[in-house]
Amino acid sequence: MGRLTDTGTRGYITDPQVSYLTSPAPSPALRTALSRTPSSAPAMPAPASPEAPEIACPIAAAVAAIAPKLPGVRQRRKAARPHELLEAALTLFVEKGLAATRAEEVAKLAGVSKGTLYLYYPSKDELFKAVVRAYLTQVIVEGEELLDQFQGSTSEALNQLAHTWWSRVGSSKASGLLVLIMAEARHFPELAQFYVDEVVAPSHALLARAVQRGIDRGEFRAMDVTSVVHALIAPVQFLILYRQCTAVCTANPVPLDPERFMTTQIELLLRGLEVRPAAPPQNET
Repeated sequence: MGRLTDTGTRGYITDPQVSYLTSPAPSPALRTALSRTPSSAPAMPAPASPEAPEIACPIAAAVAAIAPKLPGVRQRRKAARPHELLEAALTLFVEKGLAATRAEEVAKLAGVSKGTLYLYYPSKDELFKAVVRAYLTQVIVEGEELLDQFQGSTSEALNQLAHTWWSRVGSSKASGLLVLIMAEARHFPELAQFYVDEVVAPSHALLARAVQRGIDRGEFRAMDVTSVVHALIAPVQFLILYRQCTAVCTANPVPLDPERFMTTQIELLLRGLEVRPAAPPQNET
């Protein structure tokens, strides 16, 4: 703990890590004494008003210079750095494409050096994989946990999965990753395979498990599960492509409300899946 040594109008804070000069406002008694000094003596400047504070020494600059060197601050910055790098990479991948994005651009946008970027992600391929895992794979993992713990009907579970995906992926910048893969898969076949293994296959497996749950519980009609999964995913892919294509248009004569579209598609699909109650027999006349 530092100690404050009073030297009249000035004080020094001595601390193992921080040492800087402070200039506290003079006390009323000191101001009175100073007001009685001869006119030839230099006048003590009046304390600054609260509306326009005037600092006699660069305390703020000193603290700003010292703060990044403190252990706690350094650890917090280090913990946040991977997220900052991934956010910058996602922005540039979606805006410029995978081939056109350069490592130095990602580093600059994240506010770090190129060497720091390579310390975390040694190649652009590894950086792209980390972006996919952070913004897509993680949502699928959370969906699996949701389905494992869900106590309601399967229709409600699918509804919640769809809206969660929309809020986390479909309506966010991460939706551009699908368009990126479709546009550049031929140039990056290994990354396209990674995307299929990391995103397409797990998401299909999650939805297939949900549909099979509904069939096993007697909530859904017995249907080909794989075909049902494709039917569930197709409207989502259309919505992403439609938004990406029309986003650059100055006018769209057929606007599409994403939330309303999602609700309508879910309603149509679930009504087609759900077991319909048997119609009561009609009395013969």
